[in-house]
Amino acid sequence: MKKERKHKNQLKAAGICLGVIVSGVTGAQAADMIATTNAPAATTNAPAAQPYGKKDKASFFKRLNEAILEQNATAVYTPPDTNAPPSPVRRIGAPPFDGPPYPTQEWQLGGGPNIIGDPGALRDSPYPLMQALYDGPNGKWWYDSRIQFYGWETISGNISTSGKSAYPAGAQYPGAPPNGSSGQTTGGPNFPEVYDERPDRIEQDQAVLYIERMADKNQTDHIDWGFRYSLVYGLDYRFMISRGFLSSQLYSGLYGNPNEPQQFRNNYAGVDMPMMYGNIYIPWVAQGMDILVGRIISMPDIEQQLAPNNLMASHSIVYGFDDYTMWGIWATTKLSPNWTIQLGIADGVDIAPWQADPGRQPTGSANLQYISSGGHDSFYVGMNSFNNGQWGFNNLQECIESYTHKFNEKVWTTFEFQYMYMENCQTGPTVAVPFQNGFFPTHAGYVYEGGLVNYTMIRLSNNAFLTFRNEGYDDSAGARTGYATCYYETSVGITYWVNKLLVLRPELRFEHSFHAAPYDDGTRHNQATLAIDATYHF
Repeated sequence: MKKERKHKNQLKAAGICLGVIVSGVTGAQAADMIATTNAPAATTNAPAAQPYGKKDKASFFKRLNEAILEQNATAVYTPPDTNAPPSPVRRIGAPPFDGPPYPTQEWQLGGGPNIIGDPGALRDSPYPLMQALYDGPNGKWWYDSRIQFYGWETISGNISTSGKSAYPAGAQYPGAPPNGSSGQTTGGPNFPEVYDERPDRIEQDQAVLYIERMADKNQTDHIDWGFRYSLVYGLDYRFMISRGFLSSQLYSGLYGNPNEPQQFRNNYAGVDMPMMYGNIYIPWVAQGMDILVGRIISMPDIEQQLAPNNLMASHSIVYGFDDYTMWGIWATTKLSPNWTIQLGIADGVDIAPWQADPGRQPTGSANLQYISSGGHDSFYVGMNSFNNGQWGFNNLQECIESYTHKFNEKVWTTFEFQYMYMENCQTGPTVAVPFQNGFFPTHAGYVYEGGLVNYTMIRLSNNAFLTFRNEGYDDSAGARTGYATCYYETSVGITYWVNKLLVLRPELRFEHSFHAAPYDDGTRHNQATLAIDATYHF
């Protein structure tokens, strides 16, 4: 009870702080930001670099406070000034989308923090932490270094038709799922919806800090380098874990020790570092090559674990059960203005390089991107992961295909198809595979799953857009969700940027299972969820 009261007090304090932050926007500014207008042509939306050292006599915290107040009163998107001097021309032309308000400006392509042909200009539109550094006595050094510190806090809440069963959210799941894998657990009665598995709750989803340097991939006269290190704390760490790397927060008995209890630890808040890599940009190979080494978030997905990278607050079922992170080396090469190829080799899927597991083996990646000359279509297809398919912790063989079409400056749509499988699966724990990242299948041998998801976006204003999501997902043997069934899910949501730092995303979601009753701890075929999340950048 003391912990519960403490948690409620923390949420109340966070709410008061959020209210103070939002109050920095005047009523007139808010009305101006939400006013519906015709969406302008795509632009980088990056203002001229802020002069460095302009407040170097002030303390760091004073500069930070002034930067927060200034950006709280700044709209997230301002139409380009037609009278302003032209911004530097990218080798690949103007971005197809305005990001923000969209999560990205580019056609879908995984890998490094910026694509080949882009200068990496985040420093020219910094968040408060970097603005405070630029305004200080060493501002020129920070600006010239291209090193960035930034992040965000995301909090969410949901109201669900589930949560009325006999088992409390997050309890051990005796006798269920109905495939004999006792001792496994779901996150709560909303499952297989992720990440909001627990119904009728406010969650601290993720507090994130990025430290990165973007290579200048626009220039062609010298080799450049970059890196990204990400630190995540909160509920969402559960969906990023690699077996053998910080995984004891979620599981115990993962290391092949028969004397260690084979059970879930199931911490609901934890730490992960889903991106830890360095990259080298070589401009003289074709139209540019970027070589990346380290741990990455799976490349081809429309969605990502990090909140600002998603088109909605929640995730599709299709995304919820595919590859999450990989450790290895990848080369992205721009062959021509239309074609980009990615080839790589990893140690497996969601497995640390030093962890013994049947899935820890050389694993290939091969993806191809095509962008039409007219700038309205993009295909991104390939094998995200392939090896001999031997059953392991999460040794998924994943074929993934994406297509995006931009109708005009206000409407665009994107599709993603996934097919995944493993060979020689078992229906229960073994010494080599004491747990699955998912569930043990209902039958042994070859097991597959996959689905198709579509997102369609309609721009409502400079700072807001509407999203529709529809998907179908087939978990043929219950290996991912615990139930051998097909699912349909549909959602509608709005992304609304209050100002440059705060974004709100309310949504309404409905899902149905055709052949089993997975929702509400195995008691319902249907589930409806009303949810919202709030992300504040720093």
